[in-house]
Amino acid sequence: MSKTILITGSTDGIGLLTAKTLAARGHRVILHGRNASKLEAAAKDIGGEVAAYEADLASLEATRELARTIAANHDRIDVLINNAGVYKTPNPILLNRQDVRFVVNTLAPHVLTTALLPLLPSDARVINLSSAAQAPVDVAALSGKRHLDDMGAYAQSKRAIALWSAEMATAHPTGPTFIAVNPGSLLASKMVKEGFGVTGNDMQIGADILCRLALDDDFATASGRYWDNDVGTFGSIDLGQAKEVVKAISALTI
Repeated sequence: MSKTILITGSTDGIGLLTAKTLAARGHRVILHGRNASKLEAAAKDIGGEVAAYEADLASLEATRELARTIAANHDRIDVLINNAGVYKTPNPILLNRQDVRFVVNTLAPHVLTTALLPLLPSDARVINLSSAAQAPVDVAALSGKRHLDDMGAYAQSKRAIALWSAEMATAHPTGPTFIAVNPGSLLASKMVKEGFGVTGNDMQIGADILCRLALDDDFATASGRYWDNDVGTFGSIDLGQAKEVVKAISALTI
């Protein structure tokens, strides 16, 4: 059965490869990116029944507008893959003093997902890109009151999205299914090349697990869990900070 699947950050890297893989299987793909020409190129590359929307997720207002536009054009989303992410960038601190890693990697997925919940049926899935690089969350850093180095901000933002996924699963026990995932360490994405200076591993590793999490029956009852693709199984996360972190996320996105 064909599904409608929204993938953020899908003009290159794992997002684009996942979109291509899903479209080739007959699913309707909704692309997102922050560059109009790259969006157009990605849509042409995939072909078929593809919708594309431009928005910079470093702006929560742009993220809200993205949600409104998608809701105006689509009445159902079966899978939302919050893939867009930032690790290293020349100017990570935004004008409001928040770190762009926390905004794009953590806050924007909350804003987009909660706004689109009315379009997500009970059997829908929300797949949130986390990472093997995780660290306990400094709520002051999440709030923009303290600034961290690149890896610190990235690792904490990825722990925060995993904690948020678990809390969303608790808050919505009848669905959708929320799953956090490390799609694979050091895959050959633009982020890895620019951030770590290495070529990286085959990106299809990441695309394949995102497709499985989005579609396979094996994951239908995995809400609130974290899949670590480096070891090919569910991993455990200390949820002690979950409520504190989600409270901060909610306060920052009002």
